[in-house]
Amino acid sequence: MMVAISIGAVTVPLGDVWRIVLHHLTGAGPVGDPATDQIVWNFRAPRVVLAALVGAGLAVSGVVLQAVVSNPLADPTVLGFSYGASLGAVLVITATGTALGGLGASTAAFLGALTAGALVFLLGQRRGRLAPTRLVLSGVAVGYVFLSATSFLQLQATPNELRTVMFWMLGSVAGAQWSQLPTVSAVVLTTTVVLTLFGRRLNVLLAGDESATALGVDVNRLRAVLLVLSSLLTGTVIAVAGGIGFVGLMIPHLVRLAIGADHRKLLPVTALLGANYLVIVDLLSRTLNRPNELPLGILTALLGAPFFLWLLRHNKGLDTG
Repeated sequence: MMVAISIGAVTVPLGDVWRIVLHHLTGAGPVGDPATDQIVWNFRAPRVVLAALVGAGLAVSGVVLQAVVSNPLADPTVLGFSYGASLGAVLVITATGTALGGLGASTAAFLGALTAGALVFLLGQRRGRLAPTRLVLSGVAVGYVFLSATSFLQLQATPNELRTVMFWMLGSVAGAQWSQLPTVSAVVLTTTVVLTLFGRRLNVLLAGDESATALGVDVNRLRAVLLVLSSLLTGTVIAVAGGIGFVGLMIPHLVRLAIGADHRKLLPVTALLGANYLVIVDLLSRTLNRPNELPLGILTALLGAPFFLWLLRHNKGLDTG
């Protein structure tokens, strides 16, 4: 994270970055050049921290959703959460350019993700019980409905609105501010800790519904709780960073290949790797094509698609158990 803060249009020596960050955190030492302090603390540091939080949140959500629906290809996009968030944000952007009835794009995106989660929850039930296959199919169906509505709104957008919409849908942390971080930090850290405490029950869930029930786990209630937590987590991070694909799909598999499928270890390690991964992707997004900046979703797709082709070829990468 410190290296990512130091690199940019203006390169700041790593020693200066440490000094400035420590000064703002502890009050110790001189702040140094005001311009450098502004670059490091006000522009780059909140951006890098937000990228880490978003990467961790998406990766953790991917782990949980894959266990909930017993499908190694599940992630917030497959279950429609990302499309719901996109529709909410695009509705606001194209309606007034800034806000609709006092509702900002980030708030609308959060509500859109929760709405998508609620619809998937309702449609994914069969005889009062959540069925993994129905959850996946419901997520795909809900996602395409939301996507079609988003596409319609894009056709009505002005060129300036369309550029904003496309950049938002592909994801970015360019506008990160310190004021955004307390809420996102609280949701990501708290949800990750709570989900890690569910680690043993997630392990049991992978053994199948019958085995889990025999071991005393209320499978339907567990799936409902996990789905709610995942939609809350996904909605929060997408609301501040836009639609970023492949993180929740790729990172969990990488961690499983390294340490296995025990969720008590898998969840915290996935959070750390997801955080590091998106910090690196964000660094690439602002340095590969200077002075222009690439949306994060372009790079995550560029890196994620070949990885999954490799997984399909080697097969064992799709083994969640």
